[in-house]
Amino acid sequence: MKAEKRVRRQSAAFLRPMLLSALFAAMTAVGAFLRIPVGYTSFTLQLFFTFTAGILLGPYWGAASQLVYVALGLLGAPIFTEGGGLLYLAKPTCGFLLGLIPAAFVIGLLTRKKKPGIGILCAACAAGLITLYLIGLPYMYLALGGAWSFGKTVVSGCVIFLPFDALKILATALLCTRLLPILRPASKG
Repeated sequence: MKAEKRVRRQSAAFLRPMLLSALFAAMTAVGAFLRIPVGYTSFTLQLFFTFTAGILLGPYWGAASQLVYVALGLLGAPIFTEGGGLLYLAKPTCGFLLGLIPAAFVIGLLTRKKKPGIGILCAACAAGLITLYLIGLPYMYLALGGAWSFGKTVVSGCVIFLPFDALKILATALLCTRLLPILRPASKG
């Protein structure tokens, strides 16, 4: 009887973060369609859900949620801003999609503390954003095949997005201070 209860507890402890990861993968997909197009890319809410997944699910489950999102899109599900499929790898913005996975991981690592404050949450999201740009910008530059200088790539692929990114970081930190006490105990990643 005790062994059966232990197995149930272990199954529940695994099932809940797995379900939350699937939920965050779905929310990231929805965030792709909440967009304002700008040149080769768009203002979207994908990153908001990536930030939130990293904080609430921890490094492993947060990254897993983004891996599921990216994998489903690359396998053909039309869940990216402009569709899906393996041909998406040739798009200049694909590096930013790939960067969602390590961004969530970095954020989760930096917020593992039991009760991180708003400052820690904002700093962790900023570190995740830097991670994303360190992957996305070189990918964009290479995918454009020299059509843009690296400076233009940084301005068009990063600088114009920083004010909106800052708002997403602040919104994430404020939301997660409320949600952490509810969700974190069951999904430490």
